Amino acid sequence: MDRQQEFVLRTIEDRDVRFVRLWFTDVTGTLKSVALAPAEVENAFQEGLGFDGSSIDGYTRIFESDMLLAPDASTFQILPWRGQDEPTSRMFCDVQTPDGASSAADPRNVLRRALDKAGDMGFTCYTHPEIEFYLLKSHHLDTSGLPVPVDQAGYFDHVPGGVAQDFRRHVVSMLEAIGISVEFSHHENGPGQNEIDLRAADALTTADNIMTFRTVVKEVAQLQGSYATFMPKPFGDHPGSGMHTHFSLFEGDSNAFYEPSAEYKLSTTGRRFIAGLLHHSVELSAITHQFVNSYKRLWGGGEAPAYVSWGHNNRSALVRVPLYKPDKAGSARVEYRGIDSAANPYLAYAALISAGLKGIEEEYELPEAAVEDISALTSHERRVLGHDPLPGTLHDALRVMEDSEFVAEVLGEQVFENFLRNKRQEWDDYRVNVSPYELQRYLGIL
Repeated sequence: MDRQQEFVLRTIEDRDVRFVRLWFTDVTGTLKSVALAPAEVENAFQEGLGFDGSSIDGYTRIFESDMLLAPDASTFQILPWRGQDEPTSRMFCDVQTPDGASSAADPRNVLRRALDKAGDMGFTCYTHPEIEFYLLKSHHLDTSGLPVPVDQAGYFDHVPGGVAQDFRRHVVSMLEAIGISVEFSHHENGPGQNEIDLRAADALTTADNIMTFRTVVKEVAQLQGSYATFMPKPFGDHPGSGMHTHFSLFEGDSNAFYEPSAEYKLSTTGRRFIAGLLHHSVELSAITHQFVNSYKRLWGGGEAPAYVSWGHNNRSALVRVPLYKPDKAGSARVEYRGIDSAANPYLAYAALISAGLKGIEEEYELPEAAVEDISALTSHERRVLGHDPLPGTLHDALRVMEDSEFVAEVLGEQVFENFLRNKRQEWDDYRVNVSPYELQRYLGIL
């Protein structure tokens, strides 16, 4: 037993922890949880905890259903929203087959494989997400069939005594209590829309933190009598919720994206990483935009980037090189803006990091940076400049992804096939649904 596991067992005893929740996700990123009695934790460390993988979306077939949860002791945290009466903790788990091998179906393992490849190339990958979401009065719709936001505030608005302001303060305090550092929090453009930015961490920790973040946000909302949603586009006439993520690669203590004499201080490695993101962005769109509703955000206006492009401090571009901070070489990074708040962070980060690494490996050439507002260009101008569109629907994205050898290799055959199967079913369900829009538009005139 290693020191981290010994620390977990000692803390459980010292803090009189009553429940230990083991967390993992299915192929779409839905959080799964099983509560373990404290007396069973040591055995779970040694032998894993068995569960029926065939009951989890994207794991195994019915005749090979036995799987194991292996708790990752480094992710142990007390959950502050459970209070002190019955202290509850959580650990993320790696999913294993009965012989102790890493499961090919585990999204966390998909990301770990991508990071191992980065390590083999000499890189450590850090990520910094900006997570947007809407805070609503409840999950119920009003008489017009729309959700009801908790306020009518806008970007950076300060609303004294406002529900969202108190909510963000409570969320940040709770995140800090479980070791997740927050950089910024503020009101976003939409009514009831908020953004909380997590500090940079290694990519696997960030993905774990995002799963915890979503849980904290929903728990705090429930405690305050409201409802939080990470739905990409809950309002047709207000901005969608993105999860812009900043990426940086380090070689030891040196930022591999920084070159003081280069344009934008961006190294050749950084330029090739961006070229990889752009080159593979269309075929991995189903992962970064995995729901039918995701494409309402992507093509619904606002700052959602719908075309393949990059630019320096250009917020209409798919990939942005933020303004360099003087005397801070370690801050050099690239921001990928084409990912929404509902994405599975393990799969999305695995795909994006792998795309960037592919660009470095294959020495992809980076096209000219976009300096104009891409959304304001005509279709002809975008074609001339090489700004190809991202897929328009989930169906379009799946058709591109299913032909992608790159995405199949990154995800592995099992996750690749199960993800496609899940999303094809979602599209089939959607396309036969008769929406209120169709009834309002056609019923009275046809």
